[in-house]
Amino acid sequence: MGNFVPWNSQDLDTWAGKYGRGKFIELDGHKTHYVEQGSGDPVILIHGFNYDLETWMTNMDALAANNKVYALDLWGFGFSTREPLDYGYDLYVDQLRLFMDYLDIPQASLIGHSMGGGIAISFSVNYPQRVARTVLLDAVGIPRKIPLRGRLFMLPIVPELLLGLKTNAVRQMNLRDFWIHNPELITEEYFAKVSRFQQIKGTTESMLTILRKDFFNTLDNEIQALAELNIPTLIIWGRWDQSVPLDSGHKMHQILKGSRLEILEEAGHLANFDQSDQFNALVLDFLENN
Repeated sequence: MGNFVPWNSQDLDTWAGKYGRGKFIELDGHKTHYVEQGSGDPVILIHGFNYDLETWMTNMDALAANNKVYALDLWGFGFSTREPLDYGYDLYVDQLRLFMDYLDIPQASLIGHSMGGGIAISFSVNYPQRVARTVLLDAVGIPRKIPLRGRLFMLPIVPELLLGLKTNAVRQMNLRDFWIHNPELITEEYFAKVSRFQQIKGTTESMLTILRKDFFNTLDNEIQALAELNIPTLIIWGRWDQSVPLDSGHKMHQILKGSRLEILEEAGHLANFDQSDQFNALVLDFLENN
């Protein structure tokens, strides 16, 4: 444990200066970190809960071959701000709108994972003219019962104690049990890269605030509204998703008439990482032909 960096301990600006690999902009006074790559039609990647833009580490090169790809860190995650904010879909829809305005992106295709999928749904309903097409990857939104461990991390005090332990075990177990189907993919290098932002002061508070607000699966009306819009939609799901089971993907597909559902075998909640080649091929085909 000699090199162990305590969770929730590092200064944001110092840590961002050391590890942030992208650009920094101020949106409504809040620091936002993002990366951009490639040229062509704009595509915006929106990560989900518990992750940051490193969600897309095995996808950006492939997607940027024919597109201008942006990946941003949502507020409270990555190297973006840790200010106490009113976390929820409204906040993140505003962040995405401000991001597109700042970079003069009139319209883009949105690819959202999990909570990021929920943000893509909400944004599409609020600003349909700014969305060319959507890819919903293991997306939240369909009302469902929260699993036991999810309820555990919504309790007072207990999650602060668990996440404050001087060990990687809690976070590694969560990745293994709920995000990634193939545990061999969770190497030390991978874990360090995707969890590093959780060493920034204020991350634990932001993440637990989000969990306790319990807004992920509250998009029944928005999904119904999206079904009425003429936005091409690709739904991609991991067969063995333990966070948002495949049944939610089938229900979303049924509501979004005209959507396309693709199920990736041997993949979990982070299907774009478990089966990155398949994911990349599906998305590139969708972007090119829809």
